[in-house]
Amino acid sequence: MRETVVVADAQAGDRLDRVLAAGTPLSRTRLKALILDGAVAIGPRTILDPGYRVNAGDTVTVDVPPAEPAEPGAEDIPLHIVFEDDDIIVIDKPAGLVVHPAGGHPTGTLVNALIAHCGDTLSGIGGVKRPGIVHRLDKDTTGLMVVAKNDRAHHALSAQFADHGRTGPLQRGYLAIAWGTPSRAKGTINAPIDRHPKSRDKMAVRVGGREAITHWQVLERYKGLDGKPVASMIACRLETGRTHQIRVHLAHAGHPLLGDATYATGFKTKAGQLNPEGREALGTLGRQALHAYLLAIEHPTTGAKLEFQSELPADLARLRHVLAAA
Repeated sequence: MRETVVVADAQAGDRLDRVLAAGTPLSRTRLKALILDGAVAIGPRTILDPGYRVNAGDTVTVDVPPAEPAEPGAEDIPLHIVFEDDDIIVIDKPAGLVVHPAGGHPTGTLVNALIAHCGDTLSGIGGVKRPGIVHRLDKDTTGLMVVAKNDRAHHALSAQFADHGRTGPLQRGYLAIAWGTPSRAKGTINAPIDRHPKSRDKMAVRVGGREAITHWQVLERYKGLDGKPVASMIACRLETGRTHQIRVHLAHAGHPLLGDATYATGFKTKAGQLNPEGREALGTLGRQALHAYLLAIEHPTTGAKLEFQSELPADLARLRHVLAAA
């Protein structure tokens, strides 16, 4: 159950976070996080700015989530293990599996499954809620991930991911099914990414954001009912690893991913250009059409280059098949 705290009769011109800190037992830091997460409202309006100036007589409502366990527990969640030794474990993550506990997902995560599988051997460098985690995939993105099983491996893998493969063998390859067809066969998107200015659950290309570089190549083009290109399969390789990077970059380029409820909202009518089988496959997909098919790393102990590949999962393979059949 969520507890609701109401603060009334605020002084005009006061900052929202200060008003709440004076009227609730919560710290200002905690309140700022709740505001940014969209848990604070004045009347029917959600307020996302901690510095918002309140009006006299405003009633501010804070939706406080229940306390979460301090440490995640072991859960018997099946894992598709591609490779495992004393140092690392490579898994093929299914759609719908959150990587680590966070707001709204305190249990049922990959971390819970890893704790059950590995016991106390996982690296603790990532903290109690992210043991062994050196990189992530979005909840509904499928594909390959590597996890460190000890601190030495964690240090070595983290250094590889921080280098983004510029001087080592690290590679991260993705297959994306996107709306439309780029005018060129391949290219690079170099556009900084930061939090969306109005929606905290979204990212956006923004001046002053963190460097983000995606290399892409068109592999297949699919025609719509009118015989014109309607979608493409695009191979993407990351040179950086920002949150939602491929989804944001391709949407910025005018080619958002099929099924992406966050970044392809203006493309819903495009489904009408697909054949009946394509519309049905897209309608049942329920996620963005993105799969991490390639992962290459240097083994943290032996130094050997390891390369793993993953076939498209059944839902994306079916979508590809019916699009190609048009």
